[in-house]
Order: sequence, then C-alpha cells, then structure tokens
Amino acid sequence: MNLWQVDIRPADGQPDSLGVAAESAGRELGISDRLEVHGIHGFLLQGSLDAANVSRMAREYLADPIAQRVETGLVGSSAFASEPAGESRTGGPLQCVHVLLKPGVMDPVAQSTLGMLKGLGFSVEEVRTFRKYWIREQGASDPQVILRLANRVLSNDSIEQVIHGPLKLDKLSIGSPYELQVTKVPIDRLSDTELMALSKSGQLYFSLPEMQTIQGYYRELGKEPTDIELETIAQTWSEHCSHKTLGGRIQYRDEHGTRQFTSMLKETIFAATKQIRQDLGADDWCISVFKDNAGVVAFDDQHHVVFKVETHNHPSAIEPYGGANTGLGGVIRDPLGTGLGAKPICSTDVFCFASPNFPPEQLPPGVLHPRRVINGVVAGVRDYGNRMGIPTVNGAVYFDDRYLGNPLVYCGNAGLLPVDKVDKQPKAGDWIVAIGGRTGRDGIHGATFSSVELTSESESISGGSVQIGNAITEKMVLDVLLQARDEGLYNAVTDCGAGGFSSAVGEMGEELGAEVWLDRAPVKYQGLSYTEIWISEAQERMVLAVPPVHLARFEKLCKNEDVELAVIGKFVPTGNLRLMYEQTEVGSLSMEFLHSGRPPVVRQAVYEPKAQKPCELGPMDRTASENLLERILSHPTVASKHCIIRQYDHEVQGGSVVKPLVGPSCMGPSDASVVRPKLESRRAVVLACGMNPRFGDLDPYHMATSAIDEAVRNAICVGAKPDRLAILDNFCWGNTDRPETLGSLVRAAIACYDLAIEWKTPFISGKDSLNNEFTWFDAQGKKESIAIPCSLLISAIGQIDDASQAVTMDLKQAGNALYLIGVTRNELGGSHAAMLLGKEGGAVPTVDAALAMRCYQRVHQAILKRHIVSCHDLSEGGLAVALSEMAFAGELGVQVDLTSYRASNFVDPSVALFSESNSRLLVEVPATQALAFESLMSELPVQRIGTVNPGPMVCIESDGQTLIDVPWTRLRELWRSPLDFA
Repeated sequence: MNLWQVDIRPADGQPDSLGVAAESAGRELGISDRLEVHGIHGFLLQGSLDAANVSRMAREYLADPIAQRVETGLVGSSAFASEPAGESRTGGPLQCVHVLLKPGVMDPVAQSTLGMLKGLGFSVEEVRTFRKYWIREQGASDPQVILRLANRVLSNDSIEQVIHGPLKLDKLSIGSPYELQVTKVPIDRLSDTELMALSKSGQLYFSLPEMQTIQGYYRELGKEPTDIELETIAQTWSEHCSHKTLGGRIQYRDEHGTRQFTSMLKETIFAATKQIRQDLGADDWCISVFKDNAGVVAFDDQHHVVFKVETHNHPSAIEPYGGANTGLGGVIRDPLGTGLGAKPICSTDVFCFASPNFPPEQLPPGVLHPRRVINGVVAGVRDYGNRMGIPTVNGAVYFDDRYLGNPLVYCGNAGLLPVDKVDKQPKAGDWIVAIGGRTGRDGIHGATFSSVELTSESESISGGSVQIGNAITEKMVLDVLLQARDEGLYNAVTDCGAGGFSSAVGEMGEELGAEVWLDRAPVKYQGLSYTEIWISEAQERMVLAVPPVHLARFEKLCKNEDVELAVIGKFVPTGNLRLMYEQTEVGSLSMEFLHSGRPPVVRQAVYEPKAQKPCELGPMDRTASENLLERILSHPTVASKHCIIRQYDHEVQGGSVVKPLVGPSCMGPSDASVVRPKLESRRAVVLACGMNPRFGDLDPYHMATSAIDEAVRNAICVGAKPDRLAILDNFCWGNTDRPETLGSLVRAAIACYDLAIEWKTPFISGKDSLNNEFTWFDAQGKKESIAIPCSLLISAIGQIDDASQAVTMDLKQAGNALYLIGVTRNELGGSHAAMLLGKEGGAVPTVDAALAMRCYQRVHQAILKRHIVSCHDLSEGGLAVALSEMAFAGELGVQVDLTSYRASNFVDPSVALFSESNSRLLVEVPATQALAFESLMSELPVQRIGTVNPGPMVCIESDGQTLIDVPWTRLRELWRSPLDFA
C-alpha cells in the first residue's frame, strides 16, 4: 500500500486564483504589500496503486486537461521539490507551505473523489485534499510575514494544519479499532465546587442547580452516571435545545412595575399566536406552530408552506465557511424534517459583521478579521445552497463593530408540504433508521458549545464543534426522502441537528421509549467511542421511524439513490432511553427525567428606560445634505450587496418572480422576494425580513416593533396580502445572566406580543441564540469583553394569489407621480444620519399599529387595482435614500418638492430627508391613476411629493431651496462599490 501525491497546477497562461487571492488578503489585512504567492491544489491517494494508475487517474479524472497540468509521484518524491514554473518576480527563495484538513474533519471533495475512483475500479482506500503555496516577500524578507500569512490567511487552525516544506507522510490515518470500555462518572460525593468543575471540564455547561438535580437523580437510583448519560442530559438541557432561559421563570421589573413570568416565551410569543388563532376560529390558516422543526401555514388545497430560520453564530466565528455552510445545510433539513417531509423551495440569509475595514492590529486574540469572516460565511452559504439546487432569494447584511467576536449568521428555508403529510408519530416496533452522512468526531459538543459565550480560547477548545458540510450528500438524502414520503414508508422523521442522534432519537421517542444500538451506526473512520457516535453532530443525517413491513422497500430506494441506510435501534413502549454498544448497555435514562426533569431556571430581569436626549441634525445646506446622503449610501449596511447576491443562484427551480435585485439593469435593492413554488400555479410566496439593532440601544421595545413593521412593510411592498402574513422571531442577545441584558430581551418579547395581537399577525416559529459575547485578556491581564447589540431578526412569509400582481421598487416611467405614505416624525434616534454625524440619543422610531395597518391594507388594494407600479419602503437613510434607490434602480430621475409635506408633518428639512420613522412607503402612480389612487387613500397620511422624469438627476427641494441635486449615476456608483471585495 503506497501513498501518492497529485499536484494540480494551472496550465501555462492560466490564472493562479489561489495565489492572487492570498496576495490580496495579505495586503488587505496589513500583513505585507510585497508578497509573491503561487498556489495549487492536490490530492493524496492511498491504496494498492502503481505509477501508471495514478498518472491515469490524475490526467483523466482529477484535472482539466486544458486548463491544468498534473505532477504525480510518491509523497516525498523530488518531483514535488521544484518551484512553480513560469515567470517569477525577483526576490529571495520561495518557501513551500502545505495546508491540509486535520484528521477527522469532513472533506467533501475527498469523499466524492474516493467514491468516484472506487466506482471506476481503482484500488483506492483513502483520499485527502490539500492546498500548496510557494511564498516570498519582495525585498527584505521577514520570516514572521510567512508565518502570519500561513496562519491568518492560508489556513484556519480550528480545522486545518500547516506543514512548512515538503510533505513527509507515509500513510493517511484512518483511525484504529475502538475497544469498548464503559466509563462511569462518580458524582455522588462531589461538592458543589467539584460538580461545577466537572461541568466545565467536560464541556457540559450545566448550572449548579442542574448538577445538583442530576446528582440527586442518580442517588435515588443508587448508581453513578455513565459518560454517555451525562452527555445526553447536557444536550437535552442545553440552552440551544431547551430554550431554558426564555422558557423559564423570570421576574421582570420595568418602569410599570413587576411582572412574574412562569414561561416567558409561552406568555408572549406563543400567547400572541394562540390568541390570534382563537380569534380567527374556522378561518385559522396556521397549521402547525411551535411544535415541529418549522412553522406550517396553509397555502392551497394541495400544499402547505413551511418556514424556519436558524442561527449558526458560534461555529461561524471559529470557522466561517464551515459554520455558515452547515448552518444553511441544517436549516434546509428543518423543513425536510417537518411533518413527514417538506420539499425545500428557497432559502434566506441575514448576516451581522464588524466593519470590513476594522484595523487588523486591533483584533483581540482568537478573532478572525471581519473580511475573512465575511468571505468565508458568504462562500459557505453559496456553496451549500447552489449545490443543493435551492435558490437563495432574500436577506440582509448589517455592520457594527460589536459583532467583531460574535458574527451573526441567520439562515432560513421555506418548503412545500402536502396537506396530508403534517402529522407524524413513531409507533412501537418501528425501526430507528438513520440515512445520509456517516458519523465522525466533527460537531462534538455543538449544542452545549452554542449555549455559552465565546472566549479567545474557543477556537482551540471547541474547534471540534465546527463541521464542514457536504451538500451533495444532503441532496441525495432529500431526493430519497421525498420518494419514501410519497410511498408512505415511514411514520416519523426528524433531522440530526444539535446533539446528533441524542437529540433526534431522544425527541422522537419522548412519549414512547427507544433502544439504540450505537455500534450499528455508520462511521467515517475507526476509533469512535459510543459517546462520540451518540452526540456527534456530523452533517447530512436524518432519523426516521420505519415500520418493519416497509424497511425492504426503503432500503431499495436508498440504494437506487446511493444513500447509506442503517437500522440503529427500535422504538419501544418502555418510557426509557436505552443505549447499547456491542450488546452491552452503556446508558439508560428515563424519558420523563430527560425531558421534564430539568430544574426551572429562575432569573431576574430589569429594564430601566434611558433618559431621552434630544437629537437634532441642525440646519443643512445643499452641500451638507448631499454629503450626508452619499455617506449613508456608501455605508456597508445600506450599500449594495450585489457582490454577495451574485454568488447565489436565485433562479434554480424556476420559481423566482421578484428577485433580490430589480430594475432594467438589475441594480435596485428589492424589498422582498416573490417565489412561485408550483410552476403550474400563479400562487406565490413572499419572503421578507426586518432588523434594527441600533434602535435597541435606545429602547428594545421599539426596536422589536420596528423590526416587525419593517418585515411586514417589505412584504406589503411587493404585493403580499396583509391578512395572510406570518412572522418568525430570532433573538440573538448577550449574556442573559445579567438582569439588565435579560430585561431588554423580555421588553422586546413583550413588544412582539403587543404588535402581533394588534395586527393579527401570528408568530409560527422562532429560535434564540444567547450568550453572544466574546471575552479575552489584554496584554496587562485585564479581562475585556464585547457583547453584541440586541439583535432581533423578524422574518415574514406572505402570499400573493397571482404572481403577476407583484410589484418591484424600481421607477417605471417618466411623468408618473410619486406619493409618500405614512407620517414622518422627528425620530432620529438610532438613525444612520445620527450615527454618521456622531449624534447620540434622540427619539427612537415607534409604530402606530392601527394607522400603519390601515395604510398597508389600502396599499394592497391599490396594488391589486394597478394604481401602484412601484413601491419601496423607507428604512435606513429615510426618504433621501429611498428616492435615490428607486431612481437608480429604474434609471430615471425624480423631481421632488417637500414644502407641503414638511408643513403637514411639522418637521424641518433634515428630518424630512433622513428620519427613519416606521410604516412609510414611497409609491409610483401613473398619471392616469392619480385621482383614483388619491380617492382610495383618502383620510390617510398620503401626499404627492413629486414626479418621475427622464432626466439624470435626483432633485429634492423645499421652500424654494435645493436640498439635493445629484445624478443618479453617481449615487448608484457610491452605493455599489463599498463591498466589492466580497
């Protein structure tokens, strides 16, 4: 058995993309601007192979014969010592660096390659991929530059290893056989201090009351727990899986007094939906909420629509590509595991990053530079969604330096579920069947890791919590699952997410009981212990309850789709979870204790309103107004995300109607996306989102209502029906052990309840991610920390009866009238104008719920009557930005006069231009429809403010003075350029 190396280099005249990217990143991160880097990729092949076979494999199957050339030989051969061919810049000798994935980390390319080569008849036992670089610094060379480039640009220590010089491997480690040894953990005599030390050292992250409860449980049983039992309890009771803070007891105090919550989530978010459904009665269109992997609402006579949004924040902070990659892969499995399986139809993503221009020298230890995080996260979502054939159609990106240590990565997925496939329940005697990816050490402790704050040591301690996904495997799982669903081959299904088999089997068997045979689970390599098999979060796995009578047919379907299937246990009516390995019991737990034994979390929450300080922009002449508009448009939060959007396939499946970018040149930011999930029908789904973290600095209540309002009005803009909108909540917060932090969260949840009830807009699903703080010690040993701002993402899913009625935001025709709908107030608190001018305080935007909904209902009627041909919401940057975006999206000019509008709203010019008051829409109305539109909108705050013209200018005047007069081409250029690096 030999170990062969295959180097795949660009052919003469072909670009060196790896080298160019490394040089660029080295410059951007301040490592050096004198770098010369050449890069290639390659394979390591282990097996009974000769030189001729390896050469043939490389030339015919591993490389492109036109664009690439190959070099093959045994690892360590002198053939690989040569420097890259071609013209080289002057300087010292090139230094060679190899980057390989660490053993045990998923290598999707290697996995696919191994399967292909075996299928072709080659005697290959193992495959690994690598990247190889030759590096030098022009002029005076500093050895530390090479090290910094290798560690900060070319590799990620959490999943990769760097080898300087030639490879000297003699074989690829594929693990060694595991010998069973049941481990018991003595806790009976441990003190409280010792209990907590055990909790931390084992990465269990129990609280002291939880450890004491577990200790008492085992004392009653008269035994000590095994390691797998403690791990199972830790996963089930983790914040990530049980939402014990938001679902726990909270004593809340604010300016109105004290309120005691028995279960805060159930008394706010859940309660709103429950009340709305009761009020709807027979007209209730919510099908399944807060009890399955995703929320389900009615769509048409044959199908329901499901929607779920998840976060993958902590893993993405450590390994951005893998964290985001598996974040999207995981949320795709949520609809797939809802009911008896929904077909994924489209995805969403929302990211929160620190500034891409953050000074590299100011990075805390253990933190990746924001540019590296951005590029990795975007690539991770891109690769998974595109390879799955699922369009990514809606999203947003927010920038704030408080996301430096804790970037936020929200991924969502919507699916189509047959109306008769909603209910599921495993039955006694059903086989526990696992399909999809194999189990490895990747993802160990992911659930508990995601439940604590990050530190400068998280990368080294919890690197194993990060996984790399394999979208091709998940696509095959999707295909076979939908076939089996339609044939009725299983009684229940769920995905292996946080906690792996522990979570999936534990939840499915909660009301019944289960016996699991862990040695029968397929593994990626030898050496995994029974505990590692049980709690691993290795990706692309689903667990099903399959009646014995259907197993043979299911196995045949899986074989046809090349999906691995394993029977790993049976559902049994014992009320217990019994874990076996090689016919030895390694764990046994009562389902009742596992799911209901956790002691209630009792927390204190306090909210003290901030004293409001006035915020005035002051008088602004034309130069100041134009300068501020240009600065807002070029702020990365507002600026075009086309460099990200263009990497996503939003056309696959053929159902996209309103795309992420709209207008004649597709250069306008769409308010929401419209998708036809069934191509034989005109009925469409609308997806939108809303988020305003800066408002939370002033008042989390109004931050929450603003996020809901933004998501709803974005959906309204494209034509969604106001009475068929459902919303999802995703709370990302800091350390809620602090009463003031938890108090801000409770205040936001109360706001969600209030506005949902007022609008009869139900929440159908949600997720929270707490402890989003990063801590480290500075050079003087002082503890430092960064907490994210209060970050509530609201995602909306709506419906349009006829997709041809959808409206986009780009201006359509010169001569049409422009109307502003809604009330503009002196609400500059948290606005982009105030931020860029260094103004603090101010009134945060509020929501007049009754007035806003009346406006939205009339706007929807106007859209149906074709009175409105374009519609855009006013959000970041206010009216000035909205007008600019509509103009350069439609490639038309505008002439606007705010004199009358300012007078009726009692605001000065700067407020009229840049206030971010909620519930406002800017609409374009054909001249022939103006009177009918005004009649329909009577008695509402609607005012004509200008006209579309064929000219090149965005011109805004007031009281005879020009406030802004700038070519839309210049505004578009400023808007499009800031994120071109992504």
